[in-house]
Amino acid sequence: MNLAFVESPVQLLNVLEWAYTEGGDDHVLTDVTVVVLPPVDPMSRGQLRRMAELARDEGVNVRWQEARGGAGAPLKSLRDLSGLVRRAEHVVIGDPFSRYVQLLLTMVRARRLTVVDDGTATMEFVAQLARGERLVRWHRKGSSGPRELVLAPVTARARSRFTPSATRTVEVFTAMPVEAPPGVTVTPNTFAWTRARFGPPLLTKGADLVGTSLVETGVVDQAQYLEAVAALARTHGATRYFAHRRESTDKLHALEAATGLEIVRPDLPLELIARRGPIGRTVLSFPSTVVHTLPLALVGTDVKVAVCDIAPEWLRDTASPRAQGFLSGVTETARDVQRLAPWRATAVTEA
Repeated sequence: MNLAFVESPVQLLNVLEWAYTEGGDDHVLTDVTVVVLPPVDPMSRGQLRRMAELARDEGVNVRWQEARGGAGAPLKSLRDLSGLVRRAEHVVIGDPFSRYVQLLLTMVRARRLTVVDDGTATMEFVAQLARGERLVRWHRKGSSGPRELVLAPVTARARSRFTPSATRTVEVFTAMPVEAPPGVTVTPNTFAWTRARFGPPLLTKGADLVGTSLVETGVVDQAQYLEAVAALARTHGATRYFAHRRESTDKLHALEAATGLEIVRPDLPLELIARRGPIGRTVLSFPSTVVHTLPLALVGTDVKVAVCDIAPEWLRDTASPRAQGFLSGVTETARDVQRLAPWRATAVTEA
């Protein structure tokens, strides 16, 4: 039995892409049971429900499991899922950094383990795996708190599951540019299912701008971000702003007031939104997952993807010391995109 655990819309999309690739030349999805572990924020839950509908339409068995609905929910969910986890022959996960998924991994007996993309986090996961480091999200700063120390044994044991052995194979299914550690198989995610099911899209004359949650994660200063978005919109004639599902309502209101952009809250991952259309002939983004995935999803169309670098002065004091290098790496390794210099206030003043 193939058993998948997902916590975000993008992870569920990439499980469908994996199942389509695993199905081979018959172009059918391989049999998989997907357990959705939804977060608490409404936007993510809404997109997950829409993705779950798409998956069910494709014949996928989807189980919605509330694991964050109160003090007793996590342990109850672990009990409910334990039998399913132990019977699974192949486990597919979307977020190796998730503490809840790491708890589930301690019960895994499967001989196959696959990690599908959770955006640019996949790049950091593979790099940490290769260096033998503990699994920590790239934007985290500072030493571990009490919760992290308590969960450290769980994280260490889960991490061992990602090490191939005589009894277990490990695969990374990804659209990201990664160099796998010894023994780990990398399977390219080409968004074949997305391209087969949707599009090609109708193209509009203008440009669209893709939002990011770098402000919400404490990496980028909000004022700098709003000014950069306004400058990009003016320069490239953007009219729509596709909000990231984690962007705050207050920030989006401020952005709309400052730029006049139409704020769009997508109900599906942007790869599907863009493929279904309509979409601008130019899609502008900051360093993020979409600079790697959109060129793949939009192969055969005339859409141009452009990425604007993050200037060092945009970073907040709360940003991790690794932030600048990581974000630069996301941009530098992107294929088939146009690279834009970061906006700076001095440049506008001198002009």
